[in-house]
Amino acid sequence: MSATHALRSPRTASRPNRRAAEHRLALLESMLRVRRFEERCVELYSAARIRGFMHLYIGEEAVAVGVNEALTADDAVVSTYREHGHALARGVPAEAIMAEMFGKVTGCSRGRGGSMHLFDAGRRFYGGNAIVGGGPPLAAGLALADRMTARNRVTCCFFGDGAFAEGEFHETANLAALWGLPLLLVCENNLYAMGTALARHQAQTDLALRAAGYGMVSWAVDGMDVFAVRDAARKAAEGVRAGTGPHFLEMRTYRFRAHSMYDADRYRDKAEIEHWKERDPVEGLARRLREAKELTDKARTAMEDRLAAEIDRAVEAADQAPEEPVEDLLRYVTSPEASRP
Repeated sequence: MSATHALRSPRTASRPNRRAAEHRLALLESMLRVRRFEERCVELYSAARIRGFMHLYIGEEAVAVGVNEALTADDAVVSTYREHGHALARGVPAEAIMAEMFGKVTGCSRGRGGSMHLFDAGRRFYGGNAIVGGGPPLAAGLALADRMTARNRVTCCFFGDGAFAEGEFHETANLAALWGLPLLLVCENNLYAMGTALARHQAQTDLALRAAGYGMVSWAVDGMDVFAVRDAARKAAEGVRAGTGPHFLEMRTYRFRAHSMYDADRYRDKAEIEHWKERDPVEGLARRLREAKELTDKARTAMEDRLAAEIDRAVEAADQAPEEPVEDLLRYVTSPEASRP
């Protein structure tokens, strides 16, 4: 019996290690999916195949991927107009997102929302919101509904440091703390509200400290480290589920691209951008995995090939998908005659 135990023990001990390594590789692949999707969107936008406003998530991938690790399928996510990464990390298929970007009826919002209004009720992904600060009140409503119906769920709301300056955030934070709502507020502090540096619109730049003033559990997180994000989000989500009220996470991150595709990006020092790129969350994780002998060149190539094929399929499907018929354009806008009094 002892001999059998001696034989099984090393294998048994290695299983958690293998699972942990597979989990770390999955995090890398999820972040790479966001990065490669966004890079393809740049190409398509430059070729005028995607139109309208578009805000890229390049540089902030660790936040979306890490936070979603703490959420369940029953939880809700409310996002901003920079939401491609949030949607992909939530599990919205690349094909549905790309079709939406192309304005096709097979898009997740039937082609009506475009880049800024991705929506998937089945995955409890409630936008995509073009209004700065428009998400927190919606998230508070979802959280209040869960509390009133005794559902042990978390509503996670992403927003930027610019939204922190809006009254909607402060009203939401106050009511959420007052009513003990099951709300996880995730501020993606990328240091710029469009073209305005944080220090030029906030007298106190420690946003976690300010949020704590509402009586919420709050802390700042290295938003360029997916492990730090994951661990903080898990801890916060556990606190919310335990009934301790709303939690606030200030994710200190950085966007490598301009505010939007229309932005000339003349308000930032190029040296600052390059400094932050040295902390690239995607390549930083890849480097750590290579050093730990968990990622080989062959595995990285295979990962890149899988993602390239996935995105190629999404573009091809979006190209071939139909546009919404003109006669259907008022569907979901006006009420049918039969339902009117």
